[in-house]
Amino acid sequence: MASQGTGYDLSSSTYSPDGRIFQIEYAQKATENAGTVIGLKCSDGILLAVEKLVQTKLLVPGSNKRIFTIDHHAGVASAGLIADGKHLAGRARSEALNFRDTYRYPTPIKALSDRLALYVQAYTLYSSVRPFGIASIIGGVDADGPQLYMLEPSGVYWGYNGCAIGKGRQLAKTEIEKLSLGKDGMKVADAVQHAANIIYKCHDDAKDKDFELEISWICPESGGKHQTVPAEIVAEAGRKAKEALDDEMED
Repeated sequence: MASQGTGYDLSSSTYSPDGRIFQIEYAQKATENAGTVIGLKCSDGILLAVEKLVQTKLLVPGSNKRIFTIDHHAGVASAGLIADGKHLAGRARSEALNFRDTYRYPTPIKALSDRLALYVQAYTLYSSVRPFGIASIIGGVDADGPQLYMLEPSGVYWGYNGCAIGKGRQLAKTEIEKLSLGKDGMKVADAVQHAANIIYKCHDDAKDKDFELEISWICPESGGKHQTVPAEIVAEAGRKAKEALDDEMED
């Protein structure tokens, strides 16, 4: 890429002779080096799970969260540059608030994803800015039921029943495909253990540094609001995931 991109990767508004924008591809690489993030759309809600890599043991446990609440009914998780993820979450909150103030009802998740996609894509158009170095999973429950979207650094977004971003995305996608998801799939309460299993398996495959498991949900157990899964449930799911991984290695 270096020889082909020489001179054409200095600006996100410049195309290479073969029609590529290298700045966007570099942003995509930034997302691929981050901890794994998965989103699951279940029959009764949404679940987001993050492999939050711990850079040093001096960090306070539970700090520097990677999952953000956008509105009562929506949340977002990002993989890539943490500061970019926090900025996009702030923008998402502004969009959700503006929609609620204008139309007097919570923003549909597709409309929220569309507005964020337009915002992210605008940062690929001008030489004075750079693309966002993140990919995001936006999940929520609106009048049409559970909704899950994945937003790329280019501004393209896709609707999914289950998706994964980050370093372990390929293995995670393979494991997610084995699950029963969507309108007639499993419930969120049952998906917590599956999400923990996937995150631990991806982490073990990457042989990376220590991590914290961060999970949030929107389901009847949370009162239909986006909330962090209680610590005791996450801890129990993590313990079982470790045991399952150890048993698998012994076999």
